[in-house]
Amino acid sequence: MLPIAATASAQTTADRRPNFVVIVTDDQGIGDIGCYGHPEVRTPNLDRLAGSGVRFTQWYANAPICSASRAAIMTGKYPDRAGVQGALQSQPTWDVPGLREGETTFPRLLRDRGYRTAAFGKWHLGSAQHSRPMAQGFDDFFGWYSGWLDGYSHRYYQLGGPPGKIFHDLWRNDTEVFEEPAYMTELLGREAQSFLSHQNARQPFLLYLAFGAPHYSMMAPAKYLDRFPKTMERDRRTHLAMVAAVDDVVGALLGQLKKQGLEDDTVIWFQSDNGATREARASSYGKPYNGGSNAPYRAWKQGLFDGGMHVPAMFRAPGITQPGLVWNRPLMSMDLLPTFLALADPAAKPPADLDGRSILPVLRGTRPAHEYMFWSFENQRAVRYGDWKLILNPPSYPGDELTGKVWLSNLEADPGEKNNAAAAEPTRVQQLTEKIRAWEQEMKLPPR
Repeated sequence: MLPIAATASAQTTADRRPNFVVIVTDDQGIGDIGCYGHPEVRTPNLDRLAGSGVRFTQWYANAPICSASRAAIMTGKYPDRAGVQGALQSQPTWDVPGLREGETTFPRLLRDRGYRTAAFGKWHLGSAQHSRPMAQGFDDFFGWYSGWLDGYSHRYYQLGGPPGKIFHDLWRNDTEVFEEPAYMTELLGREAQSFLSHQNARQPFLLYLAFGAPHYSMMAPAKYLDRFPKTMERDRRTHLAMVAAVDDVVGALLGQLKKQGLEDDTVIWFQSDNGATREARASSYGKPYNGGSNAPYRAWKQGLFDGGMHVPAMFRAPGITQPGLVWNRPLMSMDLLPTFLALADPAAKPPADLDGRSILPVLRGTRPAHEYMFWSFENQRAVRYGDWKLILNPPSYPGDELTGKVWLSNLEADPGEKNNAAAAEPTRVQQLTEKIRAWEQEMKLPPR
């Protein structure tokens, strides 16, 4: 059975455009959600969301790090084409460029079609005036521009080297607001639920909710920690407590939609921006972090093994998607903009400069997915073609050091990318390398 009704309209009803709730978490691995086969995780609401729609087992972020990954979600483009690479700096001068002025974004396209649009949480797509949420298609914003915040003081800290930085970074539209010591995940839940409580069937809306969890700073109130045994390793316990707080917010939003009578008119999308991290600054012990899980995939955030960008993702569109089904072929975050546009305005022609394509025909079985999928991060490059994936300059991590420059895997036979098939497949390595070189030229990237 296909996970999308072949005869369904791209609208929930003949005369009503769907609402959108788009939820993005931060550094949450595919091993950090219960319905992906990890019973120690407590995510009943996310599990329920997955059961009511489509759960993707091969959904890829466009980058293994936050700013670039989120740029692809916003623009429907490879991050390199969108002009956002890696992680943008966090500066108290509020002048960091990110998304370009006049960029085509999915909130802008929806607002142009009469949607009320609101963003809550982590932005990290530029603090310069032209890159901010309200310059990129959102009517309302509550959140921060930096890469992360302290969970209670809502300040960005950069310590460990001179000169160091500490600055407050919480805003409602263009006005700085102070909410400490409110726990940030709960604060975002309050704001998002309040926004939903003011919506009705007369005007469609977009709610973009970008959590800072479970990214460092690793903090969780006792009521979430208490859901996990005290014998659990400390970093894992804190990580899962932060995920549990996110899950509670998701449950509250699902309940609010039902209370408002909007449940059947609202499309919900959920994903993480990249895989769980190995960074020591997330650890309680100052050692390589083991709190998050990308199992069964190899490696971590900031790397192009699948652990870096093979993320959990769920899609519920009542009357369109079939509930409780699983899609097990690869798709990508840059496909979201054309998908949302197709749902909001079936007659609309997608912008010509997109790299993404609507997933609706793929899920209906009327069009194949991408033939090739590409990634870049610093000096790393990767391409996936069918079940084959080639990485140039594969990453090393503490306890998983590599010296080779080429790594080839068959992901169907070896989803954990444990075995390097490059030596046995020289022709395939050459062909895929040539594809990477051509893509680098198209993206105006230096060859690596």
